[in-house]
Amino acid sequence: MGMDFGARLGNDQRRSQTPAGLWRRYFFGVPGPISPPLAKTIMMQPDRSSELSALLAKRLLILDGAMGTMIQRHGLQEGDYRGERLKDHPHDLKGNNDLLVLTQPGIIAGIHREYLEAGADILETCTFNSTSVSQADYNLTELVYELNFEGARLARELCDEFTAANPAKPRFVAGVLGPTSRTASISPDVNDPGYRNVTFDELVANYFEAITGLVEGGADILLVETVFDTLNAKAALFAIEAFFERAQRRWPVMISGTITDASGRTLSGQTAEAFWNSLRHIQPLSFGLNCALGAKELRQYVEELSRVCDCYVSAHPNAGLPNAFGGYDETADMLADEIESWAKSGIVNIVGGCCGTSPEHIQAIAERVVAVDPRKVPKIENKLRLSGLEPFNVGADSLYVNVGERTNVTGSKAFARMILEGRFDDALAVARQQVENGAQVIDINMDEAMLDSLAAMDRFLKLIASEPDISRVPIMIDSSKWEVIEAGLKCIQGKGIVNSISMKEGEAKFIEHARLARRYGAAVIVMAFDEKGQADTFARKTEISKRAYDLLLSIGFPAEDIIFDPNIFAIATGIPEHDNYAVDFIESVRWIKQHLPHAHISGGVSNVSFSFRGNDAVREAIHTVFLYHAIKAGMTMGIVNAGMLGIYDDLEPELREKVEDVVLNRNPNAGEALVDFAQTVKEGKAKDTGPDLSWREQSVEKRLEHALIKGITDFVVADTEEVRAKLEAEGKPPLAVIEGPLMNGMNVVGDLFGAGKMFLPQVVKSARVMKQAVAHLLPYIEAEKTRTGLGSKGKILMATVKGDVHDIGKNIVGVVLGCNGYDVVDLGVMVSCDNILKAALEHRVDIIGLSGLITPSLEEMAHVASEMQRLGMKQPLLIGGATTSRAHTAIKIAPNTQGAVVYVPDASRAVGVATKLLSADQRDGYMAEIVTEYEAVRAEHASRKGATLVTLEEARANRFTWNEAFVPTIPNQLGLQALTLELEDIALLIDWSPFFQSWDLAGRYPAILENETVGETARQLFADAKAMLTKIVEENWLTARAVFGLYPARSDNEDIVIYSDEERSIELTRWIGLRQQHKQPKGRFNVALADYVGERDYVGAFAVTAGIGIDARVAEFEAAHDDYSAIMLKSLADRLAEAAAEWLHLRVRTHYWGYASDESLDNHALIAEQYKGIRPAPGYPACPDHTAKRELFALLDAPANAGMELTESCAMTPAASVSGFYIGHPAAAYFAIPKIGRDQLEDWAKRKGMSIKDAEYWLAPLL
Repeated sequence: MGMDFGARLGNDQRRSQTPAGLWRRYFFGVPGPISPPLAKTIMMQPDRSSELSALLAKRLLILDGAMGTMIQRHGLQEGDYRGERLKDHPHDLKGNNDLLVLTQPGIIAGIHREYLEAGADILETCTFNSTSVSQADYNLTELVYELNFEGARLARELCDEFTAANPAKPRFVAGVLGPTSRTASISPDVNDPGYRNVTFDELVANYFEAITGLVEGGADILLVETVFDTLNAKAALFAIEAFFERAQRRWPVMISGTITDASGRTLSGQTAEAFWNSLRHIQPLSFGLNCALGAKELRQYVEELSRVCDCYVSAHPNAGLPNAFGGYDETADMLADEIESWAKSGIVNIVGGCCGTSPEHIQAIAERVVAVDPRKVPKIENKLRLSGLEPFNVGADSLYVNVGERTNVTGSKAFARMILEGRFDDALAVARQQVENGAQVIDINMDEAMLDSLAAMDRFLKLIASEPDISRVPIMIDSSKWEVIEAGLKCIQGKGIVNSISMKEGEAKFIEHARLARRYGAAVIVMAFDEKGQADTFARKTEISKRAYDLLLSIGFPAEDIIFDPNIFAIATGIPEHDNYAVDFIESVRWIKQHLPHAHISGGVSNVSFSFRGNDAVREAIHTVFLYHAIKAGMTMGIVNAGMLGIYDDLEPELREKVEDVVLNRNPNAGEALVDFAQTVKEGKAKDTGPDLSWREQSVEKRLEHALIKGITDFVVADTEEVRAKLEAEGKPPLAVIEGPLMNGMNVVGDLFGAGKMFLPQVVKSARVMKQAVAHLLPYIEAEKTRTGLGSKGKILMATVKGDVHDIGKNIVGVVLGCNGYDVVDLGVMVSCDNILKAALEHRVDIIGLSGLITPSLEEMAHVASEMQRLGMKQPLLIGGATTSRAHTAIKIAPNTQGAVVYVPDASRAVGVATKLLSADQRDGYMAEIVTEYEAVRAEHASRKGATLVTLEEARANRFTWNEAFVPTIPNQLGLQALTLELEDIALLIDWSPFFQSWDLAGRYPAILENETVGETARQLFADAKAMLTKIVEENWLTARAVFGLYPARSDNEDIVIYSDEERSIELTRWIGLRQQHKQPKGRFNVALADYVGERDYVGAFAVTAGIGIDARVAEFEAAHDDYSAIMLKSLADRLAEAAAEWLHLRVRTHYWGYASDESLDNHALIAEQYKGIRPAPGYPACPDHTAKRELFALLDAPANAGMELTESCAMTPAASVSGFYIGHPAAAYFAIPKIGRDQLEDWAKRKGMSIKDAEYWLAPLL
């Protein structure tokens, strides 16, 4: 390792003679005994892996429960912890539970015995904090080895006693390795995100010492437990592997992490699957989760691990969430109910308890699961499973992986300057831009002669760890120096890639580096480089790759973690020997793919075009052509600047042809010809001077197909007429145009959309072309009396339910269905149940589709289903919209009718669902499948116990309180104001990310514009949006109006009372609120929005719309059969309304109210809500009551002052509208109210003056 741990761990020379010091000497190769010189009888156990696996295949195994909870019951004091041995120790020892194995072994043995009697198969040692770094808090580092040894010995003797009494139920000792009190991935200094208070090497030495004590004390299993920082766990696994190597044998390893809260991530930020990807290299006996959450909250993450882990899965949750006093209230039966449900669902193999659990809990769990079959370990596909904060898996069906290359000092002079000058913030911005531009992995290289490469790599990776928008992707650590690579591996908690290892120093060094990379949990790039030099021919590339592959597999290195780089060299250099370099690479890729199973292939793509540096257009073309052929041959990934890639089909034909001649070495003069032609490209002679109309030279049928695929309407009427006349001359009717060329083109569109090669905005454009063509043909079809209809696959009715005005998603689904040959009857918005069912009968539809955005729409959908049942209507019901879900559909809607009810999450699923429902062959099976699936959802939901609620009185007692002096700012301008907003001003504040989401394009703006998969579509959609936005603004298509008021106010429990005067004597209205009622962990409040309003405070109310004038313009587009523009306009109006709300809130904060008069935030910061204060909106999680809009609209007189109205379901019209309240308290934050109790429902109804039945209707999602 080449590092002086003694210096890093302190200057106390006496440590070198302690067990801890001896273990550091031992670990770094100083000769010595296998254990420190203590008078102990070594109790090392045989390998029991096979015995454990055999048992786990037959039944679930039971872990014990909480140790700390049980110790607390003994009420131990300082003297009890000290015992006789440490009575004079100069440091307080109370709370050091691990010490009790030495000073109170009878208490620990008694707790162990109780758990064994309760049925525990696996007993955990009381060694959670038995590492030097943790025991240093008590000045007891010299006892670490003894603590681990005695902790294991104590458990060993009891397990042996119980096994001897009942050999049919063998017991096992799990030696616990806790997370330590330090974190290797997170800085404890907010001012220096690159600082760490522990190093990876220190942690390895700590764990190595603890492991030795545990194993020599008799542990059967090593349990790395309660992992909150994956890098700490990687250090533990590194130490375990080092110990195994020294002992020349293995022990079973269990790993258990901690999901800290509802974010679904560890404390250091990883998701459950990313956590698995990072640590699976040790091939654990089991992998799972414990602590922090109760079983109900933990279940979804255990399910996720059960799906991805190819080992046994463990879970030992807390006894629910802690109460206000830090205790746990979940009874043994309550916990056992949930864990029994886990077991029956087949998601666990090992179960037990953590904080708050006792032998009673463990006994109840053991009794419940004794007869349940264990989870079967799944066969997981061989994939390269990488991770940053999030998982990134690369398999046979994965698309090409783009590795960002700009964070490389050898490839980017600008980046090198940043690092050399210490401008790490700028360097981080480069890394962030790479990720935003679509890099799925980022390559980091610090090999620069004037740079301390090791220190720079260490610093930069630690800084990246504190930037979640960068560290979410895997890291490729790139260096020609192994010590730099190793320094990098010690900084990343995810599973990264080593770039690279090779056989240039011989096989022994190659294997040494491979084993270390594996021990650190990394994949490797293997360069085609051996003792003779770099491979430059097909024969050498394949020979070296095969030799390396066989060597790696012989040491147990997984094939899927091997990435070959067969060397990409520059072509068109003028040297004939270089002409076949690209061909040799491509053919070696093909050979590796065929002969070295599961291995991947990468390369530095920029190298291939090096001869043309300075001519970006030609370099881009070379990269594009080269990758086109290399990817077809099987290339997995490449290091390339995403900005230097084009689209193969879009390259100028002559340039592409000449580049292809060079890349594929098609003639000896290809390089010279490209050099000559490159001059014209550089000077712009080969650039496009206008739209490419070469497709107009094709047959008219092909022209129509091209127009449909590209969404070009310019010539559609003329081409349609040409085909119609042509077919008429052949004696064919006008319908033949639709059934022939038009449907042929739409079938191509459908195939491309289904294959993910075409995206929703393009499909909607295709529909516009189709509709205009059909509109031209309709008069001819009507005149043709011999035939009717359009050859429809089926008729589908679409409607937004009563009270709801949102229809963008519904319209998109309708367009997609129409494109695929279905006849769609769209009833529009605010359609009553009666009108939906009448229209369904009148049009004799085959399917009914219901859409809704606001929560009251969910109740309306259930009502439609029950009415269909009452009337005996059997049509399948499709359910969609932002507030709908599979669970809600199964639990609340489907039970109301015997007909099929199917949840459709997005437009891309609609066609498949409709096809199955209307297929004579598939319908019955599919309906049965849906019924079975939804029955399972209902059963699972019924078996769950809801969130633990406290009484309303208890929730009020735990309200948010502000502990600092705060004097509200008196608004500069009290009272009501109405404004007409300038579209030009508000357009500057548009948040574009939701715009792309409304078109089913996933990704954040602006990164989505460069996304490898949807970037081209997103750029075209954005261009169309900007063009229409310009027209909206310049031609005043829409009018934006706003009204707001600022008022004196005070809080009254959950209510905010709004006054007309400063004395607060004349009440204008009350905002009747709700309070969080679920039991909160210690230190968290049951919040109501009113908690952020003081006794003499102020609040605001607002309503804005950007939808005035939209209906007439939408009608024009629809009359012209232009759904694309109609949907585009609605999407932009929605964005403008949100931007108007943002603009108005900004003006209120800085001007009208003025509590943040010095605020200066850019649009990015505004979108990220980095300002003080909030603007909660009725119908959203913190204020789920839609009826609050009634008081708000009355207060503001929104109909008169802003042209806005409310429907009976409290949806706002125009649809592009936003309303809510302003709260200015600096601590105000958004939160969710997921559930409320009956007591709060009745109290709220009483305060609202509403019947309980009506209250249940409006607050149904909370009950």
